[in-house]
Amino acid sequence: MIPDHSIRISADRGGTFCDVHADYPDPDNPKQRKELVVKLLSQDPANYKDAPTEGIRRVLEAVTGEIIPRGKKLDITKIDYIRLSTTVATNALLERKGRKHALLITKGFKDLLLIGNQSRPRIFDLNIRRPPPLYSTVVEIDERVTLVGYTSDPQAEVHKVLFDESGQVKRGYRGKGWDGTGDAEGPGSVVQGISGEAVRILKRPDEGAIKSDLQKLYEDGYRSVAVVFAHSYTFPEHELLVGKVASSLGFKHISLSSQLLPMIKMVPRGVSATADAYLTPILRAYLDGFFSGFAQLPRVEFMSSDGGLVDASGFSGLKTILSGPAGGVVGYARTSWDEKRKTPVIGLDVGGTSTDVSRFSGRYEIVYETTTAGVTIQSPQLDINTVAAGGGSCLTFRNGLFLAGPESAGAEPGPTCYRKGGPLAVTDANLLLGRLIPKYFPKIFGKSEKEPLDVDASRSEFEKLAKTINENSANELSLDEIIYGFIKVANETMCRPIRALTEAKGYATSSHILASFGGAGGQHACEIASLLGIKTVLIHRYSSILSAYGLALADRVYEIQEPASTFYTPENISKELEKQGFPLERIRVERMLNMRFNGTDTALMILPEAGENEDYLGAFLRAYKAEFGFLLDEARIVVDDIKVRGVGTTTNESELSVFDELEQLQTREIKADRAASRHSVYFDMIGRADDTPVYELDKLAVGDAIDGPAVVIDDTQTIVVVPGARAVLASRHLVITLGGGGGVSIT
Repeated sequence: MIPDHSIRISADRGGTFCDVHADYPDPDNPKQRKELVVKLLSQDPANYKDAPTEGIRRVLEAVTGEIIPRGKKLDITKIDYIRLSTTVATNALLERKGRKHALLITKGFKDLLLIGNQSRPRIFDLNIRRPPPLYSTVVEIDERVTLVGYTSDPQAEVHKVLFDESGQVKRGYRGKGWDGTGDAEGPGSVVQGISGEAVRILKRPDEGAIKSDLQKLYEDGYRSVAVVFAHSYTFPEHELLVGKVASSLGFKHISLSSQLLPMIKMVPRGVSATADAYLTPILRAYLDGFFSGFAQLPRVEFMSSDGGLVDASGFSGLKTILSGPAGGVVGYARTSWDEKRKTPVIGLDVGGTSTDVSRFSGRYEIVYETTTAGVTIQSPQLDINTVAAGGGSCLTFRNGLFLAGPESAGAEPGPTCYRKGGPLAVTDANLLLGRLIPKYFPKIFGKSEKEPLDVDASRSEFEKLAKTINENSANELSLDEIIYGFIKVANETMCRPIRALTEAKGYATSSHILASFGGAGGQHACEIASLLGIKTVLIHRYSSILSAYGLALADRVYEIQEPASTFYTPENISKELEKQGFPLERIRVERMLNMRFNGTDTALMILPEAGENEDYLGAFLRAYKAEFGFLLDEARIVVDDIKVRGVGTTTNESELSVFDELEQLQTREIKADRAASRHSVYFDMIGRADDTPVYELDKLAVGDAIDGPAVVIDDTQTIVVVPGARAVLASRHLVITLGGGGGVSIT
């Protein structure tokens, strides 16, 4: 009997597959918990409306033993929580299918977001096509505030406006431009902003005019608006007034830049607000549909782009751009990192639609300004590089070149072998090379959702393509050589973002360990590690659903960020941080400062290294030197923002690491008769190995050692062990060591 509120479910809805991980009390030993994995297509409209809901239904059926018809509202009595990550908002941004919305901006700044920041990523391109803005129309609001004494005055601290404890002006501005009579450079009331800066109100907005403008928008069918005013990061009152009026008129979604992201830089703050107004309504509509599948409202936690879990009220389109990949980063970071050895780890997430790569060296690497689909937003995200190369990437031959991606077959129709008339994809190539074995692969394809992979269809399409290639080639290539040629192209494409995260930042790629996951990761991991000079590959038992498993390991987070706009001194910062602290038991509090050199434009979010006796100044100088290669020794340091992040730890981190386990492990050579079957597999350099042993992962014992060539397989993944490599099974990982070359050994 399963107790009430005891099943924990984590679901990751990716571009091709939806992965679900669940754990629940063992009926025979309630003190122990059992685990369950469900993998299904993200889209299969002929069989279900929503993949996560269908996955949860299957979990409840398997755990309770009850038959639950499709379409019936699910009873949540047995569920403790549901953790969810989704690509809904990401896909809406990539495909430009977000919600129509209006931009309300300070008068005179109508074209600000269209002009942008004048960056030229393709400066020599003769035919540059910029993506259109996300908003559909612009309304200028007649309001204006400015900052008092905003100059490069070396005596700025002496000349600035002074306020008393109640926020009233005690002494006016005395620097360059002072009008000699008032409190600032000219007329207008002076107030203290959130950051402590003096704000001069030049024009207060007219509430009646705002209401009239918003009423016209409402009548034109707009239900979502983004509001971006100059200096609202420190003086949000005018934006809040617009938000109040819009809410009273019935607008469903209102994105105020001052509430979403209280940071300086009006352009990225504004683009972020429009992205939120564009994406959040789509996300909310999806979540409404998701919640409608339950008889009662379940407790749901969502993965945000920075790797932390938030509740429904804190979940928005702006925070979900990397919702799915973030779960995978948490998954491999928690299961691959060893605090004693501190060997950095590269995460390789090969999914159905794309490959996501990241790096972990003891702390999540977070960026605060990113560009996705041509849209530059300011929001904390894990530093994840994505390339359009995955199991569903389409394979084409154009202009004498083998190409893998960027187009994807997705889940509907999927690759040719999915039996829905789809194009040739990387999955078809792996299938014909023997790296996918149909009898072990889930039978979830075709119209009946019960058919196996279609090898014949893949071979037929590849034979047609091979004929075209050989007609345009000086040398006759075999079918295997052509198919493997596409795999080599895909592998090189996946290596490109890894080099950008390592070599381009001064890290030797070979000094890392490769943690491979994602549904297609095991088919490519050894070859990619070899290309990068990496010696050790870790593949978790749940690697094919590690983004879902990572949700189960993730921490709950709560953040508060406020602008500071103060010069850095230990006294200033201590005073500010005391006001921002969270004295909560069992909560780890991280205090971060957004710091820059005075007179520069780029700020870095700084968190000193734990246990290194490093202060904020030292951490900033180290980070700035690493990022830009020099320091401005004479410049003062400015703190733009203060962020406090409370972290509630979910899991027990005292578990024995895979490194420690291997040191203690007694390994034994596996006998050939332990192979579940034999299969013909194509490998680089040696060609076809017709008698390659295939081992079933759940029938291997901890300590079993396998020499390549071999294939290790379970219900959700296929792992290719190349010739010369050795795989050892630990309790939670398959550890593969590549022969020869340099690199870092796991022991």
